[in-house]
Parts: sequence; structure tokens; C-alpha cells
Amino acid sequence: MTTTPTQQTSTDESDTAHLRAGRRITLEEITGHISSAAVLLNQVAYAAETPDVPVELADLIEDLRRTAESLSKEAGTVQRLAAAVAGDIPLAATFDDGRGWGAAARSETRPAGPRDYPPAVIPTYKQLLHLANRGRPVPADHPMARWLRTETTTFPEAMEGVYFVESKVAAARRAVERTAAIADEVLTILCPRVECGADNGNPCRTSTGRTSEQPHKPRLDEATRRVDERLDTLGPNAAGARHV
Repeated sequence: MTTTPTQQTSTDESDTAHLRAGRRITLEEITGHISSAAVLLNQVAYAAETPDVPVELADLIEDLRRTAESLSKEAGTVQRLAAAVAGDIPLAATFDDGRGWGAAARSETRPAGPRDYPPAVIPTYKQLLHLANRGRPVPADHPMARWLRTETTTFPEAMEGVYFVESKVAAARRAVERTAAIADEVLTILCPRVECGADNGNPCRTSTGRTSEQPHKPRLDEATRRVDERLDTLGPNAAGARHV
């Protein structure tokens, strides 16, 4: 197991240096941390059987144990995913409908309908597990061998030339943070509208003097410019880029 060089320094979710040895966290490290969390919850549940106050904690204990069991299963799933990504497990070269994935999906067109899946250039972990199940060797004497056998590949082969920056979850979180930052920045700017003139900390007002939920466009535009300028100085990762 890879060891991490630092200790946790805060409760902020972005404080992750202690979780990884390198610049990015590995699937092996994720597996270890999830498994460790499951162990901790089980131990807390056991300790909660004898609290220092006369309170029945049975429901809490069961909740903790259910969460720990779920985390243990997730750890096993990520462990299998790590083996697939390392190339140790054969993966089906295509999905059930014959569509490719990874580099092979780059030439596919975008879906026509809302129910169609987009090209899996960056496959999800559930898609990879499905491909691993489809790619399992079929015994020659299996009665359905002729229909169950499928062409296989490995993750390194299928993903050659494909690069990835961050999960779409990170991009969505960053968009929410940007919106919140703009809202805060607006209140630091004097509204250029003469009929408004809202100053530091005050919301814009309508021509009749009522408080407005939305700032005037010039004030909002300036706040947006300032926030985006700050984000640009943090590099492309701050903007939520996902390269394939």
C-alpha cells in the first residue's frame, strides 16, 4: 500500500494532501481510505454499545454498521476497478450495442435523443465493471459459449492517447462555487447605475427604491469579470476543464 507523506491539517474537503502520495490520488489509495473508514465506523458502532450515559443507541449502531457494510462493498468495487485499469482484467472491446469506448469512441457522433448515451471516451466506473463482466473468459464447453464470447481489450490499450483532468462532479462543484463567488463579489462593487448607486454590502434597488434580488447588469458584469480573472490565475483546472 502506498504511504502518504503528510497528516490531515483541517476539516476542509479540499485538504487532500494526506490522502495521496503523488499529485493525484490513485485507485489503490481510494480503496485503502474507504476500507479504513468502514473499519472506523464498525469500531465506533461497537464502542457505542456501552456509552457513558444511559441512552439506548441501537438505531445509531445499526445505521453505522449498515454504512460500514456499504463502504466495504465500495472498497471491493474500487479494488476490482484498479485491477481493470492496470490491465490485469480483460475488458469487452464494445458495449452490448456494439459501440466502442475510450479512444475508439472519439469518432462516434453525439446521441440524437435524450435517452441515448453519449460516446464513452471517458468511461464511468460502472461502465468499466460492465465491460469487465462481458470480457470474462467463457469455458469452451459452455452451452452458450458461441454467443457469450466477445472481443476483448485492456484499459491501457483502449485508452491510449486519452487524457483526463477531472471528474464532471468537480466541474459542477466549481460552477456552483463560481456562482457563489460572483454573488459575494457583487456586494463589494458600487453599482454604476445612477438611479441605484448601491454601495458596499448593499443589494441593488429598483427605480422605485425597492430592493432587487438581482443586481443590475453592469454591476454583475464587473463582478463576473473579477471572479473569472481570479480563476484564470489559478490555471485551467480551476475552470473545470475535462480534456479527452
